Amino acid sequence: MPMKMTKYFKDQGINGPPYKLFYGNLEEIVSLMIKARSKPMELSHRTVPRLLSFENQAIKNYGKMFVSWIGPTPRVNIMDPDMIRDILSNKFGHFSKVKRSNPLGNLLNLGLVAYEGEKWVKHRRIINPAFHQEKLKRMSPTFCACTSDFVSNLEKIVSKGPCEVDVWPHIQHLTSDIISRAAFGTTYEEGRRIFELQTEMAELTMQLARSIYIPGFRFFPTKRNTRMKEIYREVRRLVRDKINQREKAMKIGEVMTNDDLLGLLMESNMKEIKDNKLAMNIDEVIEECKLFYIAGQETTSTLLVWTMISLSMHPEWQQKAREEVSHVFGNKKPDFDGLSNLKIVTMIFNEVLRLYPPVGLLTRVPCKTMKLGDVYLPPDVELGLPVLLIHHDRDLWGDDADEFNPERFSEGISKATKGRLAYFPFSTGPRICVGYGFALVEAKMALAMILQNFAFELSPTYAHAPYTIITIQPQHGAQLILRKV
Repeated sequence: MPMKMTKYFKDQGINGPPYKLFYGNLEEIVSLMIKARSKPMELSHRTVPRLLSFENQAIKNYGKMFVSWIGPTPRVNIMDPDMIRDILSNKFGHFSKVKRSNPLGNLLNLGLVAYEGEKWVKHRRIINPAFHQEKLKRMSPTFCACTSDFVSNLEKIVSKGPCEVDVWPHIQHLTSDIISRAAFGTTYEEGRRIFELQTEMAELTMQLARSIYIPGFRFFPTKRNTRMKEIYREVRRLVRDKINQREKAMKIGEVMTNDDLLGLLMESNMKEIKDNKLAMNIDEVIEECKLFYIAGQETTSTLLVWTMISLSMHPEWQQKAREEVSHVFGNKKPDFDGLSNLKIVTMIFNEVLRLYPPVGLLTRVPCKTMKLGDVYLPPDVELGLPVLLIHHDRDLWGDDADEFNPERFSEGISKATKGRLAYFPFSTGPRICVGYGFALVEAKMALAMILQNFAFELSPTYAHAPYTIITIQPQHGAQLILRKV
């Protein structure tokens, strides 16, 4: 089959590295990744050779559209904006998410991101109301309160003068606290165990993705298999306990249903039941709560840490952003309505999300043979949509594609991309991230309060080493010199 598929694509002018028995190109992919991670990179935003080493090398050898092999499965690399728009908009209704070959990968999370068809429609309909603007406005005091605690902790550290701080764990704590309070009405300390377990599960899931799955191997009591199942059971128990506590409190009138994301989800679900529509069962609610925990924390924490690192590398933009925050809010704590006036901060976030998107690669699969452009794509072939490569493509962004230049977004995203789909950090189309508005409001609130209170620069001990654990993170932390302003 790989030989037949190789010829099928070669006849269409699509070449790629040769298939190797059983593993395809996985051994080379993993080898290049391990090599890239073995030492930090130079202090620049040229992250493609480090984060997508294999794809970067394949493009040089075979062009932007090439076919590689994930085990016995062919993956076609797609970088044409028009083709990507058709795929992600699901224009023809025949593109779906790639199913994990190893069922153990589903233990990290199912939820909205993994569903298809009617089940996805049902969950999206139930979840959408929780992320409307008016609901985000009601959550903004929670964002502010959590960030105030974060700022207070950092103030204690720098109380005797400027000093080095690894801000990465502090930012993770902040975003974990926000999602705990905003989603479940609890504190970070109460949700700490869930975050620790989900982080460990994410690392184990990434290990699975880098190996060939042998059918039935998930039943073997290996150390990794056993640990993943233990984590899965414990996380489900902890989340179920939170749901049960909420249901009990609602029944005796101790808590409103719509104070947080869990309450909004349960309220929307009950409305579905009253309208005689299909609602979520308890297992589905648990999976969505797990998704809140991991996606809500990961996305904002990586955006904030890369923003602080980038503003340390480019102090002129840090100063511009601080002056804007001062002009909009003065010495007052930021409020929801004022966040929309932070134009420079928005430009900076857009540029950081371009250079360091949360996820570097999206995948889809056609459900039947599809013609995109001049290419015929058979069913079950994977389509690799390398967000990071597209965001750094000089043909789309110009010669400064690897440089930090928020000014490119001064007239908005559409003007910066010239109307092409060259920018999609939260995906696009019907499956655009449902929580992207939540993440941006949270990040704006946090950055505004950080800039009001601190100036920061890179520490001599900082090692620039982006790497992927579900999202793109700093491998060795983010050591900055902080001083009070």
